[in-house]
Amino acid sequence: MGNIHVTSEIGKLKKVLLHRPGNELLNLTPDTLERLLFDDIPFLPDAKKEHDAFAKALRDNGVKVVYLEDLMAEVIADNKEVREKFIRQFIKEAGINTIKYERLVFDYLDNIKDPKKLVLKTMEGIQVGDIPKQKRDIEKTLVDLINTPDKFIADPMPNLYFTRDNFATVGTGVDINRMYSVTRNRECIYGEYIFNYHKDYKKTPKLYNRSYDYHTEGGDLLNINDKIIAIGISQRTMPEAIDQLAKNFFKEKTCKIETVLAFNIPSSRAFMHLDTVFTQIDKYTFTYHPGIMDTLQVFEITEGFDPTTFEDLNVKEINAPLDKILEKYLGHKVKLIPCAGGDKVAAEREQWNDGSNTLCIAPGVVIVYDRNEETNKVLRKNGIKVIEIHGAELSRGRGGPRCMSMPLEREDVKW
Repeated sequence: MGNIHVTSEIGKLKKVLLHRPGNELLNLTPDTLERLLFDDIPFLPDAKKEHDAFAKALRDNGVKVVYLEDLMAEVIADNKEVREKFIRQFIKEAGINTIKYERLVFDYLDNIKDPKKLVLKTMEGIQVGDIPKQKRDIEKTLVDLINTPDKFIADPMPNLYFTRDNFATVGTGVDINRMYSVTRNRECIYGEYIFNYHKDYKKTPKLYNRSYDYHTEGGDLLNINDKIIAIGISQRTMPEAIDQLAKNFFKEKTCKIETVLAFNIPSSRAFMHLDTVFTQIDKYTFTYHPGIMDTLQVFEITEGFDPTTFEDLNVKEINAPLDKILEKYLGHKVKLIPCAGGDKVAAEREQWNDGSNTLCIAPGVVIVYDRNEETNKVLRKNGIKVIEIHGAELSRGRGGPRCMSMPLEREDVKW
């Protein structure tokens, strides 16, 4: 078995994966913002300071912090075959398909001997001008005459500091996702290599992989407990992916999931993942964005055979208010806390800045952005311990503390 253990959203967090924002943010431009899924360009020096403060808040509360770039560097450090395979796969996924530039980029990356520098370079993007001019000029092509030195041969991956999304931990297993956009799907290469080759994680059971046709992202998966998982049907996660995930959960012997609750939320940039509108913050306490309530549908998926669809699943819609649905499955009365206390304007403003995207690090203890003042006041009034971090630059990527963290180990919760 691997070293993954996450059976809830609220158990004391012991180990978490982050990515410190890097030069990939410097390679955002106004013309590429939409394609690279950003609304604005963060100021990198401040984004790094804010992220370091986030990591410090985690460490100060007993959480071991590991970094995506370090784990990936460890994978390729002592294995030449895996290193070469990674470089060639990176080139293919970056869409570099001319023979000349496949060779030039391979040689360029292969000559970066420091494994972490190599990983960071694949993350930040590669421009024509990165390739030495004398090597480019050996053979002139039309591509060379048209492309300027500042053109990106391989796009940057600015969304990488949202480590929640390209894979997701469930129990002792992992979903290695096929993401919604080409831009973000390339990020999943790091999780693929870590969970196939890293000494600490290569034995982790795979509950989903990138070869499936259906896109899904980690921000849509919430571990309610060891037997129940909530998954958002969202802009980024397809219902077909949820069907496949459910089948895989039920067939994998090491997975204890018995019930999947599929939450159908509005498909929009503001509500891109379930965790942007709904998170668990204590045993029986949840925070949510009021804007989802009028359209929210919830479906129960369990193992079985449906003769109408010939699927190895039983699927039914649960027609009840959200609190009653949660109480049914948790066997206990629940408390729902609306973003900004339910004030419509404040809720919309603070949800845009991830007011509902809380990271629970222990039952009743959450890390949040300090800018969501109304929501944070309401959480405190309801007995939640709130640890605030500054996120003026980090929030420009439309993600909060939960988005920026992938739990690897949590303590189990006594229900």
